[in-house]
Amino acid sequence: MENTTTKQKVAQLARYFRTFTGLRVHPLAPSPDEIDIDDIAHSLAHQCRFLGHTDGFYSVAQHSVLVSELVPEADALWGLLHDAAEAYLGDLPAPIKRTPDMRVYRAAEERLLAAVAAKFGLAPTLPASVAEADRIALATEFRDVTTVDDLDWIVAECGFAPSECLWITPWPPAVAEDRFLRRFWELTKHE
Repeated sequence: MENTTTKQKVAQLARYFRTFTGLRVHPLAPSPDEIDIDDIAHSLAHQCRFLGHTDGFYSVAQHSVLVSELVPEADALWGLLHDAAEAYLGDLPAPIKRTPDMRVYRAAEERLLAAVAAKFGLAPTLPASVAEADRIALATEFRDVTTVDDLDWIVAECGFAPSECLWITPWPPAVAEDRFLRRFWELTKHE
């Protein structure tokens, strides 16, 4: 009897994990109440873009701040939070994420983004300007923080050339977390 109870308890615990702030998050069935901006900022500041295949550490948080600055003001909060699901799921390389076998991951990512949108009062779908800015940022990141030096490949992969008006200098995690949170508060101070 005790063995069955222990197994049930372990199964229940396996449905969620604890975040940096101590919240319980159910990554496969998230609730907006489980989403916290401090958890998002902290986690994304400690995750390196490109699975770490960069010249130095370059965080998802810095990427998110960049995207938020490339879009119209009305879409800036979505730009900042467009990768927020990665704070709860991590990320996968695009060639893997796009495969049919990864539909469970993609569905979990969609549910988390829906919870993020609900939590922060965003429209339920990602604005087109954010998707475009994400691709421009990606192209610029390939140029500035990776060893990729083939402009034709970058344009083919991203659909855009790197920005000629922008050069990226990576921030350490503590700076990225602080700037992410400052950007969030700047964008939400009127709400």
